[in-house]
Amino acid sequence: MPESVAVTGGNGRVGQHVLEHLTAAGYRTVNLSRGKREEDHSDAYVRTDLLDAGEVYGALAKSGPDAVVHLGMSPTPDHTPGYRTYESNVMSSYHVLEAAGELGVDTVALASSFSAIGGGFEPAPITVDYLPIDEDHRLTPSNPYAMGKQALEITADGFARRSADAPDTITSLRLPWVVDDDLARETFVEADRTLAGSRASPHFHTQRNTLYAYVHTTDAVRLVERAVAASFDGHERVWVSAPDTSAETPSAELAAELYPDADYRGPTADDENPYATLIDTTKAERLLGWEPTWSWRQLA
Repeated sequence: MPESVAVTGGNGRVGQHVLEHLTAAGYRTVNLSRGKREEDHSDAYVRTDLLDAGEVYGALAKSGPDAVVHLGMSPTPDHTPGYRTYESNVMSSYHVLEAAGELGVDTVALASSFSAIGGGFEPAPITVDYLPIDEDHRLTPSNPYAMGKQALEITADGFARRSADAPDTITSLRLPWVVDDDLARETFVEADRTLAGSRASPHFHTQRNTLYAYVHTTDAVRLVERAVAASFDGHERVWVSAPDTSAETPSAELAAELYPDADYRGPTADDENPYATLIDTTKAERLLGWEPTWSWRQLA
């Protein structure tokens, strides 16, 4: 069981929550970030340019973690040229995996994304073969951010095939939009979340292209902790989602209206949870013992 965890991108919104949770859980935590020195959420801080292989190696050698959580990538493709966005996702992940392997760090968790499937920031509608989607669903990304997320997963596959100089356990967490109470209240509770309201929203394309998926910070940080403590061999991809969609329209109706070509295998309007997520998270339950519990509806 690891005792010390380095978190890249610990200055970010999600990174701060991860550091606070892991520190409270008794881990020694180190924030590896290139931004302003921030030690309020961790036991230590090491300024690190994650696109510099030498700095990543030196920072991990200095901090001496048993596990690494790699969150320090461009969170969206909106503010950097495409090649920089792709580089941030792929090369930073390569540097972390290589340095961790060379230094004998056994466990790495990588922040992949819902976008890896070819949704999220794609200009065209998402391609969905069946619902709920799972880890076997094909990936069709075309924008730099999404291609980078797919590529970091493929990079992790390669490290997992090595017989030496690689982490034993690598988890790629395909995270949707991560919300806290305030974001959930503003975005979900105070808005019209019916299908008609969604169609009228300027964010309709994004909502449709992310299958109305989200996850609360409390569930996300619990999953990160489970990934840190995991001990399976190799690299595994894991879908992440709240237990329900962000829509006030039953999932069966969403599927019929917005994804008519998909083979729908989810709940009907008569089921106990007719708003169940359109993402299958049973692999996370089976592999890591994690189930999402927080729903925005509890704020309503």
